[in-house]
Amino acid sequence: MESSPNGPGSPYQSLVEADTTPGLSLPPEFQSIYGGNWLIPPPTERPYVYTNFVVSYDGRTSFNEPGHEGGGDISRHVPHDTWLMGLLRARADAIITGATTLKHSPGHVWTAEHVFPADAAAFSALRVAEGRQPLPLLVLLTRTGAIDSDAAALAVPGQQVLIATTASGAAAARAVLGERPNLHYSVTAGDEIDMAALLRELRQRYGVASLLSEGGARLYGLLLREGLLDDAFTTLSPVVVGNPAPPAPPRTGLIEGVAFSPMQPPLVRLLALRRAEDYLFMRVRYG
Repeated sequence: MESSPNGPGSPYQSLVEADTTPGLSLPPEFQSIYGGNWLIPPPTERPYVYTNFVVSYDGRTSFNEPGHEGGGDISRHVPHDTWLMGLLRARADAIITGATTLKHSPGHVWTAEHVFPADAAAFSALRVAEGRQPLPLLVLLTRTGAIDSDAAALAVPGQQVLIATTASGAAAARAVLGERPNLHYSVTAGDEIDMAALLRELRQRYGVASLLSEGGARLYGLLLREGLLDDAFTTLSPVVVGNPAPPAPPRTGLIEGVAFSPMQPPLVRLLALRRAEDYLFMRVRYG
Protein backbone atom coordinates (compact mmCIF):
# COMPACT_ATOMS: atom_id res chain seq x y z
CA MET A 1 0.00 0.00 0.00
CA GLU A 2 1.08 3.58 -0.62
CA SER A 3 0.56 4.62 3.00
CA SER A 4 1.17 2.46 6.06
CA PRO A 5 -1.10 2.94 9.09
CA ASN A 6 0.19 4.51 12.28
CA GLY A 7 -2.25 2.63 14.48
CA PRO A 8 -3.57 3.51 17.96
CA GLY A 9 -0.17 3.56 19.67
CA SER A 10 0.40 -0.13 20.28
CA PRO A 11 -0.74 -3.37 18.63
CA TYR A 12 -3.79 -5.23 19.88
CA GLN A 13 -3.03 -8.38 21.84
CA SER A 14 -4.64 -11.37 20.15
CA LEU A 15 -6.31 -13.80 22.56
CA VAL A 16 -8.49 -15.81 20.16
CA GLU A 17 -8.23 -16.17 16.37
CA ALA A 18 -10.73 -18.69 15.01
CA ASP A 19 -11.90 -17.41 11.61
CA THR A 20 -11.18 -19.87 8.81
CA THR A 21 -13.82 -18.61 6.37
CA PRO A 22 -12.42 -17.70 2.93
CA GLY A 23 -12.61 -14.03 2.16
CA LEU A 24 -10.86 -10.76 1.42
CA SER A 25 -7.78 -10.59 3.62
CA LEU A 26 -6.67 -7.60 5.64
CA PRO A 27 -3.35 -6.24 4.29
CA PRO A 28 -0.27 -7.29 6.31
CA GLU A 29 0.49 -3.77 7.55
CA PHE A 30 -2.98 -3.61 9.12
CA GLN A 31 -2.72 -7.15 10.45
CA SER A 32 0.45 -6.25 12.35
CA ILE A 33 -1.50 -3.57 14.25
CA TYR A 34 -4.80 -5.42 14.59
CA GLY A 35 -3.04 -8.52 15.89
CA GLY A 36 -4.45 -10.82 13.22
CA ASN A 37 -6.68 -10.97 10.19
CA TRP A 38 -10.24 -9.98 9.36
CA LEU A 39 -11.49 -11.90 6.35
CA ILE A 40 -14.48 -10.32 4.61
CA PRO A 41 -16.66 -13.06 3.12
CA PRO A 42 -18.03 -12.50 -0.39
CA PRO A 43 -21.55 -11.05 -0.72
CA THR A 44 -24.55 -13.16 -1.65
CA GLU A 45 -27.79 -11.65 -2.97
CA ARG A 46 -27.22 -9.09 -0.23
CA PRO A 47 -24.07 -7.49 1.21
CA TYR A 48 -21.95 -8.93 4.00
CA VAL A 49 -23.43 -7.08 7.01
CA TYR A 50 -21.54 -6.27 10.19
CA THR A 51 -22.18 -4.00 13.13
CA ASN A 52 -20.03 -2.10 15.60
CA PHE A 53 -20.87 -1.28 19.22
CA VAL A 54 -19.15 -0.39 22.44
CA VAL A 55 -20.82 -1.67 25.61
CA SER A 56 -20.15 -1.00 29.25
CA TYR A 57 -19.05 -3.74 31.63
CA ASP A 58 -22.70 -4.05 32.71
CA GLY A 59 -23.99 -4.26 29.13
CA ARG A 60 -25.22 -0.71 28.48
CA THR A 61 -24.59 1.23 25.29
CA SER A 62 -25.50 4.74 26.43
CA PHE A 63 -25.83 6.94 29.50
CA ASN A 64 -28.97 8.27 27.75
CA GLU A 65 -28.65 11.78 29.14
CA PRO A 66 -28.73 15.02 27.13
CA GLY A 67 -25.41 15.39 25.37
CA HIS A 68 -24.38 11.89 26.39
CA GLU A 69 -26.44 9.63 24.11
CA GLY A 70 -23.52 8.25 22.08
CA GLY A 71 -20.97 5.55 22.67
CA GLY A 72 -18.05 7.91 23.26
CA ASP A 73 -18.89 8.17 26.95
CA ILE A 74 -18.77 4.38 27.16
CA SER A 75 -15.51 3.95 25.23
CA ARG A 76 -13.92 7.07 26.79
CA HIS A 77 -12.65 7.69 23.23
CA VAL A 78 -9.64 5.42 23.75
CA PRO A 79 -7.47 5.22 20.59
CA HIS A 80 -7.81 1.44 20.20
CA ASP A 81 -11.60 1.78 19.94
CA THR A 82 -11.58 4.76 17.57
CA TRP A 83 -8.88 3.20 15.36
CA LEU A 84 -10.93 0.02 15.05
CA MET A 85 -14.00 2.11 14.20
CA GLY A 86 -11.96 3.73 11.45
CA LEU A 87 -10.87 0.35 10.10
CA LEU A 88 -14.46 -0.94 10.07
CA ARG A 89 -15.59 2.13 8.13
CA ALA A 90 -12.65 1.92 5.75
CA ARG A 91 -13.74 -1.55 4.60
CA ALA A 92 -17.43 -0.67 4.19
CA ASP A 93 -18.98 0.08 0.81
CA ALA A 94 -21.92 1.56 2.72
CA ILE A 95 -22.78 2.54 6.28
CA ILE A 96 -26.34 2.40 7.57
CA THR A 97 -27.63 4.38 10.52
CA GLY A 98 -30.90 5.81 11.73
CA ALA A 99 -32.31 9.32 11.64
CA THR A 100 -32.36 9.33 15.46
CA THR A 101 -28.62 8.63 15.57
CA LEU A 102 -28.12 11.44 13.05
CA LYS A 103 -30.18 13.78 15.24
CA HIS A 104 -28.10 13.00 18.33
CA SER A 105 -24.82 13.46 16.40
CA PRO A 106 -25.44 16.48 14.12
CA GLY A 107 -21.73 17.22 13.73
CA HIS A 108 -20.65 13.66 13.05
CA VAL A 109 -19.44 12.41 9.68
CA TRP A 110 -19.53 8.68 8.91
CA THR A 111 -16.05 8.28 7.47
CA ALA A 112 -12.90 6.56 8.72
CA GLU A 113 -10.83 9.73 8.78
CA HIS A 114 -13.40 11.56 10.89
CA VAL A 115 -12.93 9.21 13.85
CA PHE A 116 -9.17 8.61 13.41
CA PRO A 117 -7.66 11.42 11.33
CA ALA A 118 -4.06 10.33 12.04
CA ASP A 119 -4.58 7.39 9.66
CA ALA A 120 -6.68 9.17 7.04
CA ALA A 121 -4.14 8.46 4.29
CA ALA A 122 -3.82 4.77 5.21
CA PHE A 123 -7.58 4.26 5.37
CA SER A 124 -7.98 5.99 2.01
CA ALA A 125 -5.27 3.80 0.48
CA LEU A 126 -6.99 0.70 1.88
CA ARG A 127 -10.25 1.69 0.17
CA VAL A 128 -8.40 2.13 -3.13
CA ALA A 129 -6.58 -1.21 -2.74
CA GLU A 130 -9.88 -3.02 -2.12
CA GLY A 131 -11.66 -1.31 -5.02
CA ARG A 132 -14.05 0.82 -2.98
CA GLN A 133 -15.36 4.31 -3.64
CA PRO A 134 -13.53 7.12 -1.83
CA LEU A 135 -16.47 7.51 0.58
CA PRO A 136 -18.96 4.89 1.71
CA LEU A 137 -22.57 5.36 0.71
CA LEU A 138 -24.44 6.68 3.76
CA VAL A 139 -27.81 4.97 4.22
CA LEU A 140 -30.26 6.79 6.50
CA LEU A 141 -33.15 4.75 7.86
CA THR A 142 -36.34 6.64 8.71
CA ARG A 143 -40.01 5.72 8.57
CA THR A 144 -41.22 9.30 9.02
CA GLY A 145 -38.67 11.19 6.92
CA ALA A 146 -37.76 13.43 9.87
CA ILE A 147 -34.13 14.22 9.03
CA ASP A 148 -31.99 17.06 10.35
CA SER A 149 -31.32 19.14 7.23
CA ASP A 150 -28.31 20.81 8.87
CA ALA A 151 -26.51 17.57 9.77
CA ALA A 152 -22.85 17.71 8.80
CA ALA A 153 -23.03 14.27 7.17
CA LEU A 154 -25.34 15.62 4.46
CA ALA A 155 -22.86 18.31 3.41
CA VAL A 156 -19.67 16.26 2.98
CA PRO A 157 -18.26 16.86 -0.54
CA GLY A 158 -18.72 13.72 -2.62
CA GLN A 159 -20.86 11.98 0.01
CA GLN A 160 -23.75 10.05 -1.55
CA VAL A 161 -26.74 9.57 0.75
CA LEU A 162 -29.55 7.03 0.36
CA ILE A 163 -32.66 7.71 2.43
CA ALA A 164 -34.49 4.44 3.08
CA THR A 165 -38.04 5.27 4.05
CA THR A 166 -41.76 4.91 3.37
CA ALA A 167 -43.77 6.82 0.76
CA SER A 168 -44.96 9.35 3.34
CA GLY A 169 -41.45 9.55 4.77
CA ALA A 170 -39.98 10.30 1.35
CA ALA A 171 -42.47 13.14 0.86
CA ALA A 172 -41.65 14.57 4.29
CA ALA A 173 -37.89 14.31 3.69
CA ARG A 174 -38.10 15.97 0.27
CA ALA A 175 -40.15 18.81 1.76
CA VAL A 176 -37.36 19.52 4.27
CA LEU A 177 -34.25 18.66 2.26
CA GLY A 178 -35.34 19.64 -1.22
CA GLU A 179 -33.74 18.02 -4.25
CA ARG A 180 -29.99 17.59 -3.95
CA PRO A 181 -27.76 15.77 -6.45
CA ASN A 182 -26.24 13.59 -3.69
CA LEU A 183 -29.58 12.48 -2.23
CA HIS A 184 -31.27 9.27 -3.36
CA TYR A 185 -34.34 7.44 -2.07
CA SER A 186 -35.30 3.84 -1.47
CA VAL A 187 -39.05 3.73 -0.80
CA THR A 188 -40.89 0.82 0.77
CA ALA A 189 -44.65 0.42 0.33
CA GLY A 190 -46.51 0.34 3.63
CA ASP A 191 -45.60 1.65 7.06
CA GLU A 192 -42.51 -0.48 7.75
CA ILE A 193 -39.22 -0.54 5.87
CA ASP A 194 -38.51 -3.87 4.20
CA MET A 195 -34.92 -4.47 5.33
CA ALA A 196 -34.37 -7.56 3.20
CA ALA A 197 -35.50 -5.70 0.07
CA LEU A 198 -33.33 -2.72 1.01
CA LEU A 199 -30.24 -4.91 1.35
CA ARG A 200 -30.93 -6.58 -2.00
CA GLU A 201 -31.26 -3.13 -3.57
CA LEU A 202 -27.97 -2.04 -2.03
CA ARG A 203 -26.27 -5.06 -3.56
CA GLN A 204 -27.91 -5.04 -6.98
CA ARG A 205 -28.37 -1.33 -7.69
CA TYR A 206 -25.52 0.27 -5.76
CA GLY A 207 -22.94 -2.53 -5.87
CA VAL A 208 -22.57 -2.67 -2.09
CA ALA A 209 -20.61 -5.77 -1.06
CA SER A 210 -19.96 -4.82 2.57
CA LEU A 211 -22.39 -2.94 4.80
CA LEU A 212 -21.54 -1.57 8.26
CA SER A 213 -24.44 -0.92 10.61
CA GLU A 214 -23.85 1.99 12.98
CA GLY A 215 -27.44 2.47 14.01
CA GLY A 216 -28.76 2.05 17.51
CA ALA A 217 -29.91 -0.93 19.49
CA ARG A 218 -33.23 -1.11 17.65
CA LEU A 219 -31.58 -1.38 14.24
CA TYR A 220 -29.33 -4.09 15.66
CA GLY A 221 -32.40 -5.98 16.86
CA LEU A 222 -34.19 -5.52 13.54
CA LEU A 223 -31.28 -6.90 11.52
CA LEU A 224 -30.93 -9.82 13.89
CA ARG A 225 -34.64 -10.61 13.87
CA GLU A 226 -34.69 -10.65 10.07
CA GLY A 227 -31.59 -12.86 9.85
CA LEU A 228 -29.63 -10.16 8.03
CA LEU A 229 -26.65 -9.74 10.36
CA ASP A 230 -23.44 -11.66 9.76
CA ASP A 231 -20.75 -10.37 12.13
CA ALA A 232 -20.74 -8.14 15.20
CA PHE A 233 -17.73 -6.20 16.46
CA THR A 234 -18.18 -5.35 20.13
CA THR A 235 -15.85 -3.39 22.36
CA LEU A 236 -16.26 -4.29 26.03
CA SER A 237 -15.39 -1.23 28.09
CA PRO A 238 -14.40 -1.26 31.79
CA VAL A 239 -16.91 1.55 32.43
CA VAL A 240 -19.93 0.72 34.62
CA VAL A 241 -23.09 2.63 33.63
CA GLY A 242 -25.96 1.27 35.71
CA ASN A 243 -29.67 1.78 35.05
CA PRO A 244 -31.83 4.28 36.98
CA ALA A 245 -35.14 3.42 38.55
CA PRO A 246 -38.33 4.75 36.91
CA PRO A 247 -39.44 7.37 36.06
CA ALA A 248 -35.92 8.22 34.86
CA PRO A 249 -35.30 7.20 31.21
CA PRO A 250 -33.73 3.72 30.99
CA ARG A 251 -30.21 3.24 29.70
CA THR A 252 -30.32 1.02 26.64
CA GLY A 253 -28.70 -2.34 26.20
CA LEU A 254 -27.07 -3.80 23.12
CA ILE A 255 -30.35 -4.93 21.52
CA GLU A 256 -33.74 -3.27 22.01
CA GLY A 257 -37.19 -3.59 20.49
CA VAL A 258 -37.05 -7.33 19.89
CA ALA A 259 -37.18 -10.32 22.23
CA PHE A 260 -36.24 -13.89 21.42
CA SER A 261 -37.65 -17.17 22.66
CA PRO A 262 -35.72 -18.95 25.43
CA MET A 263 -36.26 -22.12 23.40
CA GLN A 264 -34.39 -20.90 20.32
CA PRO A 265 -32.46 -17.65 20.81
CA PRO A 266 -29.82 -16.52 18.32
CA LEU A 267 -26.36 -17.91 18.98
CA VAL A 268 -22.97 -16.44 18.14
CA ARG A 269 -19.64 -18.05 17.35
CA LEU A 270 -16.54 -16.31 18.65
CA LEU A 271 -14.20 -15.52 15.75
CA ALA A 272 -11.71 -13.18 17.39
CA LEU A 273 -10.89 -11.70 20.77
CA ARG A 274 -8.33 -8.98 21.31
CA ARG A 275 -7.19 -6.90 24.23
CA ALA A 276 -5.77 -3.42 24.75
CA GLU A 277 -5.26 -2.42 28.38
CA ASP A 278 -8.62 -2.97 30.15
CA TYR A 279 -10.67 -3.19 26.93
CA LEU A 280 -11.71 -6.34 25.07
CA PHE A 281 -12.50 -6.34 21.35
CA MET A 282 -14.70 -9.19 20.15
CA ARG A 283 -15.85 -10.30 16.75
CA VAL A 284 -18.64 -12.87 16.60
CA ARG A 285 -20.64 -14.42 13.78
CA TYR A 286 -24.38 -15.04 13.84
CA GLY A 287 -25.99 -18.08 12.31
